[in-house]
Order: sequence, then C-alpha cells, then structure tokens
Amino acid sequence: MENQIYKVLTLDEWEHAQRVGVIVTELDKKDGFVHLSTATQLNATLSLYFAKEESVMLLQVDQAKIHDGIKYEAPIPPGSRTSSFPHYYGDLNISAISNIWHLNRGAFEIPIEVMLQAEQSAKS
Repeated sequence: MENQIYKVLTLDEWEHAQRVGVIVTELDKKDGFVHLSTATQLNATLSLYFAKEESVMLLQVDQAKIHDGIKYEAPIPPGSRTSSFPHYYGDLNISAISNIWHLNRGAFEIPIEVMLQAEQSAKS
C-alpha cells in the first residue's frame, strides 16, 4: 500500500516549503507532527479544513522514504472523524513527495489516480 498518504497545503504553504525544502504548517508545528491523510480520508480533509481556499496543492508522500516516522493515530483535534490518521514525526522534506497536483475549487476534484487508489484500498 505504498504511496497512499497525502498532504494538502495552501498555495502559500507550498511556496514556503519549496523555499525551505521542508513541509511544515502552523498546525503541524502546534501539534508536534505532520498531519497526513489516506486516499479515503482526502474528501473530508478538503471539506473540513480547506473549504475557504480557492486552490490547494495535493502532495502524495512516498512512504518508503519516511516509513520510520509514521504513526497511525486518532485524529487531532478529536471530533466527528473516527478513523486512524497517518501522522509523521520528523521533518517532511520535499524530496519525499512523489506526486503533486494543483487542485482548483469546483468541489476540489480529486485526481483519478487518487480515487482509484482509494477504491483499491477499500476492497482490501
């Protein structure tokens, strides 16, 4: 199940990451880890946390490059979401990103590759 975790960033967060080489958001700094989502969690993540954005960057993370720092844990902050989320403890270098998509509002259309991965995961 490699390469099925994702990070969503605002355009400003992505621009900053490209300048410094590390992906980190204010929320990640506050919570002490990098918030990630699986393919099946993306729609809700986009709806809950990026509803005000006109466009975002969707980054697919190469798990092979960061597997030692990933823990699946309860959502933080707690709320209506109940599945375990991938949290990365460490510096998430942009070199760990395997795919990048620029998503424009229109209900944030998820790339077909991501939707297919979600379907494959759901069958397992």
